[in-house]
Amino acid sequence: MSSGSTFFFSIFAFATCGSYSGEFRLSVECANKSESDLSIDVEFSYPFRLHQVYFDAPACKGHETEKVFLVGDYSSSAEFFVTIAVFAFLYSLAAMVVYIFMQDKYRENNKGPMIDFVVTAVFTFMWLVSSCAWAKGLSDVKMATDPDKVIEGMKVCEEKANTCKEIREPITSGLNTSVVFGFLNLVLWLGNLWFVFKETGWTAPFMKYPPAQEKQPAPETYGDAYNQAPGYGQQDTYGQQGGYQPDYSQQGYGQQGEYGQQGGYGQGGPTSFSNQM
Repeated sequence: MSSGSTFFFSIFAFATCGSYSGEFRLSVECANKSESDLSIDVEFSYPFRLHQVYFDAPACKGHETEKVFLVGDYSSSAEFFVTIAVFAFLYSLAAMVVYIFMQDKYRENNKGPMIDFVVTAVFTFMWLVSSCAWAKGLSDVKMATDPDKVIEGMKVCEEKANTCKEIREPITSGLNTSVVFGFLNLVLWLGNLWFVFKETGWTAPFMKYPPAQEKQPAPETYGDAYNQAPGYGQQDTYGQQGGYQPDYSQQGYGQQGEYGQQGGYGQGGPTSFSNQM
C-alpha cells in the first residue's frame, strides 16, 4: 500500500477540520441609539456544538440584554470525520514501518496482505461514510452560522423600530478544504485497495496464460543427429562413428587389386621371369 500519500492526506484532513475556529459579526441598532450595539462578535469552533454557543444582544429596553443561542449540534459528523482521519493516519504510519522493516513477516504465509486488504477495505468504506456525513454537517454549520439566519431568530430584530444587519460572515474555506481532503483520501484508499488485492494472490485463478508450445525432443547423441540430417544416410563413407575409414578394397591395396595376379607386385611376377630365361 502507498502509505506515504495516505499518511500525509490523513493529517491534512483532521488538521483542517479539528483546528478550525470561526467568527461572524452583526449589529443591532435600537430606536434609542444609546442602547445599540453595532459590533457583536460570535465565535464558534470544532466540534461545532452550536447549541452551546451564545452571545449577548441588546434588548432595546433600557440597558437590558438577552442571550441568543445558535441552533444545532453537528459534533457527531465532525468528530466521526476527525476520528477516521486520525486512525487512518496511525494505520498508515504502522504500515510504513512494517513495509520497510518487516517485509518478510508481512509476506509470510500471505497473511500480511490479507489482513492489509481487510483493513484497507474497512477504511475505504469509513472514508466514504465520514466524508459524506461531514459534507452534510458542514452545509448545516454554514446555515446555522449565517448572520442573516441568526438575525431572523432574534426577538429584538422583529421590531420594526430596531435595525439588525450583518457585518461579517464567517470564513469557512478551511472546512471546505477538509471535505476535499476527505474525498481525496477516499480515492487514495480505493486505489490502494486494488493494489493490496493483487498482493493477496486471489487474482491467480483468474489470470490467463498463453498455451505452452510442444518442445521437440533433443537427439540422444551427436552421431544420431548427424546421421539423421538430410542428405546423409546411416551408412555413409565415413562410417557410423564419424571417423574417416577409407575403402582400401577399391583403391588397389587389397589382395585382388590392380597389381595382384595380373602383373602387379604380387608373388606371381618372379616365377614368370624364370620360365622365360
